[in-house]
Amino acid sequence: MTETKPASKLRLFDTATRTQREFVPVIPGHVSIYLCGATPQAQPHIGHLRSGVAFDIVRRWFLAQGYDVAFVRNVTDIDDKILTKAAENGRPWWEWVSTYEREFAKAYETLGVLPPSVEPRATAFVTQMVEYMQRLMDRGFAYPARGSVYFDVQAWVTAEGSDYGSLSGNRVEEMEQGESDIEGKRGPQDFALWKAAKPGEPSWPTPWGRGRPGWHLECSAMSTYYLGSNFDIHGGGLDLQFPHHENEIAQSHAAGDKFANYWMHNHWVTMAGEKMSKSLGNVLSIPHMLDLVRPVELRYYLGSAHYRSVLEYSEAALTEAAAGYRRIEDFLQRFDDLEAGEWTPEFAAALNDDIAVPRALAEIHNRVREGNKLLAAGEADSARAVAKSVRAMAGILGFDPLAPQWNDGALASNADAALDALVHAELERRAEARARRDYASADAVRDRLTAAGITITDTPDGPTWSLA
Repeated sequence: MTETKPASKLRLFDTATRTQREFVPVIPGHVSIYLCGATPQAQPHIGHLRSGVAFDIVRRWFLAQGYDVAFVRNVTDIDDKILTKAAENGRPWWEWVSTYEREFAKAYETLGVLPPSVEPRATAFVTQMVEYMQRLMDRGFAYPARGSVYFDVQAWVTAEGSDYGSLSGNRVEEMEQGESDIEGKRGPQDFALWKAAKPGEPSWPTPWGRGRPGWHLECSAMSTYYLGSNFDIHGGGLDLQFPHHENEIAQSHAAGDKFANYWMHNHWVTMAGEKMSKSLGNVLSIPHMLDLVRPVELRYYLGSAHYRSVLEYSEAALTEAAAGYRRIEDFLQRFDDLEAGEWTPEFAAALNDDIAVPRALAEIHNRVREGNKLLAAGEADSARAVAKSVRAMAGILGFDPLAPQWNDGALASNADAALDALVHAELERRAEARARRDYASADAVRDRLTAAGITITDTPDGPTWSLA
């Protein structure tokens, strides 16, 4: 694809400042992104995958503009929920987490999410976590207590330069970490950097006793190991703002790291207004969703809303999104040997405005309508130029219908390709007849196709067909 520098500059909504800020990378030409990834305790659902798709689009937009992108997405492979689920099912914790880690990897790949530059696991970073805790202790912001290690929130709150609570907007005295108080813990807001070993649980040695990682420490250790003490973007789901990301910021700043320059949070997928979660029992697994639509159509749906907006799930909305994708697909499949061209200024302006995918999609559909009109008018060369642009823009959003990953499901055989060509030839005859106001001939085309078991649907973007 021909690289095209957009006229406007990228601006991102930074959760930490609650403002849209111009993106300026730490290192010119290089973008560093850390995304909080999966805690593989069960089958992934579309709520999990929305985050993966949203930040995949962010990454693809940087790549399209020529940036070198380091993209780190972690796996939390040890935590209370994993241990509980494994014990309930009588399985070793490491087998349980590995099983569902593979399911997440398969789901990401199925939806066309680019693999991360690296995918670190918490249990592989104990050495770095020990070093991080020692730094915090040396600076007076962490302390051991009965084999655990805690972050001293009050010590940090009263320290010069403290910004605790700024990300989530919570008041310190009202914060609830959701962790049990133990003997030796100094304050109720203090959170565990390291959890003392319990009988039957996995543990690792530290200078303060055997135990396992606390939830928050792992991400500070892994992100700074790969991306440095100051990197560009930290992303994750909206529900991670507190306590997870708030505590990441606290421990990282307290350790002397500048940490992330921009914080991006995607909103939830909801059903009946409630966040999709296993506890609510309203989970839609990826295999179930793929019984309803093709993988590329599910990707289109999950990426179609603005990443900061709620995506309210319904089967009708999913079906409508799939139909929208097929209008793009039908248009591009009318051209042989079609290469990707250049995106339009309107498309670039949309993505540079805090990754406004709905506006970017509107621009794609505008161009599809334009291309169909050009085809109907017999202006094939102009239509091909439009199609090249459409393919480029669809590729940036990760659903280029002509990409090998998706093309297998579109025209699976030479017979399918031949049928598609014949039907479109008939549709062109119908369009020409209608342009001449020869409605009898136009109706005759429809009747022939209907008799052959082919259903024609007229849409604002042009006619589409399907087997009855």
